[in-house]
Amino acid sequence: MFSKVLIANRGEIAVRVIRACREMGISTVAVYSELDRDALHVRLADEAYALGGQTAAESYIDSDKILDVIERSGAEAVHPGYGFFSENADFARAITDLGVKFIGPAPSAIEVMGDKISAREAAEKVGVAGVPGDSTFISDVAQVTDFGEQYGYPVAIKAAYGGGGRGMKVVASADEAAAALESAQREALAYFGRDECYLERYLTKPRHVEVQLVCDQHGNAVYLGTRDCSAQRRHQKLIEEAPAPGIPAETLTAMGEAAVAVALGCDYENAGTVEFLYEDGEFFYLEMNTRLQVEHPVTELVTGVDLVELQLRVAAGEPLPFSQDDVEIDGHAIECRINAEDTAAGAFLPSPGRITKLHAPSGFGTRWDGGYETGDEVSQYYDNLTGKLCVWGRDRDVAIARMVRALEEMEIEGIATVIPADLAILGHPDFAAVEHSTKWVEEVLDLSGIPAQGPGGETADEAEPVVRRSMDVEVNGRRFEVAMFVPESQLGAAGGAPPRPKRKRSGGGGSVAAAGTGQVAVPMQGTIVKIEVEPGQSVAAGDTLVVLEAMKMENNVAADVDGTVSEVKVEAGQSVTAGEVVVVIDTA
Repeated sequence: MFSKVLIANRGEIAVRVIRACREMGISTVAVYSELDRDALHVRLADEAYALGGQTAAESYIDSDKILDVIERSGAEAVHPGYGFFSENADFARAITDLGVKFIGPAPSAIEVMGDKISAREAAEKVGVAGVPGDSTFISDVAQVTDFGEQYGYPVAIKAAYGGGGRGMKVVASADEAAAALESAQREALAYFGRDECYLERYLTKPRHVEVQLVCDQHGNAVYLGTRDCSAQRRHQKLIEEAPAPGIPAETLTAMGEAAVAVALGCDYENAGTVEFLYEDGEFFYLEMNTRLQVEHPVTELVTGVDLVELQLRVAAGEPLPFSQDDVEIDGHAIECRINAEDTAAGAFLPSPGRITKLHAPSGFGTRWDGGYETGDEVSQYYDNLTGKLCVWGRDRDVAIARMVRALEEMEIEGIATVIPADLAILGHPDFAAVEHSTKWVEEVLDLSGIPAQGPGGETADEAEPVVRRSMDVEVNGRRFEVAMFVPESQLGAAGGAPPRPKRKRSGGGGSVAAAGTGQVAVPMQGTIVKIEVEPGQSVAAGDTLVVLEAMKMENNVAADVDGTVSEVKVEAGQSVTAGEVVVVIDTA
């Protein structure tokens, strides 16, 4: 077994891996950006190394920086978590070339399955059928419109080297194709470091069902039941459950066997997930995620298998400790992702900020996997998942009731969260009857009555800004230069700038102009990635003015009145704060 493992990730998954390693007596190494200097995963790890930078591109997906830390720390293995480099074959190969174990599949398997097009072809070779699609990268918008004419709209543009709904856009008509392709490529590049996309037919009311599997280095493979992840918005999951309910047992078995066939067909190793779309009694292969999934805890709760521990043991060369006949599914488990988003009227707007209070529920069959604690900052530059609330029950009805109780107990202040939407989903008769689909939240669920949360009114003082200062120190007679991060209030004593008074945060997040004034403001902090208008242009209420990226999601900021654009106050690439006016419209 390894003695030291580096976790090339952040947030709750880094915390999850660190805890598993600690239980196994394995030393852990964390990496962190400037913004994550005091993050929970850094506080829990045995060692932590600075990467510098703020955005993921400047830190967590800068391969040179990560590889340098691997060598400096002496780590024997690297756990990639999910997102970032978890499905990057080049990164896995670079680690392997260092003589360090990548806790995941071989680079060759990542290449086959990480490229969604070759993954479709690999599945077809073992007799597993996928959703109709075009197995070529999109190089021109004409490919999108031609595909739409052949198969009908809507069609899906999907990131070839990603998953989790990032870089996926649904095109309802030919008129939308160009903008959708550009947006999908932009999101894919920002989140996965590659912008290649491909096309698939978009099923209108499917359920999203996936199979968890694990393969060792000795040719053994098992699947650990199924999960249903159909409660989604923006093609990203909100609620997951295991096992997938309302599907005949023989169909679930067929899915499991198909998943194993796909994995063995590419000589797969370690944990992975094969995803299917299920509609009208049929299932279609969707893709394989060559990593641990966000929703892995629900599988752990119904099987009793610690998937992270199993990942580590398989990576160390141990054979699987059980066979397929030994796998038993006990009860039902549900996971709610607690994202920092304001669900007001179903908008799901990112809500970065400082968490001023976080109290997770407890009780029988209740589990919290979190990446933040009270006082931590949820940054606009990273994914908005703060943690995952999971419950187990002896059956699905008990699990739903337990989750409702746990959500009602949960307290998070300082940021808005999706908890109101989670409660609306769990309390809806369609969810209870398993009549929902991947589009149900957006097309059927009524969230119009949910008011804007904001950060929860007047909150505690902001954390005092700190300033980097270099200092020379001597240790056992040897001179070193070290960096210190000093609160601004302490600089005055050292001849620096005078202390700056702390500011209060207001619940509104800034002075947002009233609706219908023509003073169009952004609803949250983020980065302007595209400007759609120019001064002198006529616009109608609802037209997109600028595209704002926050927490790896793109949001269209629309005109609130009819009129003529008189001023564009921002440019592409500019960071903006919540409530900042970006476009002025003259209604005269």
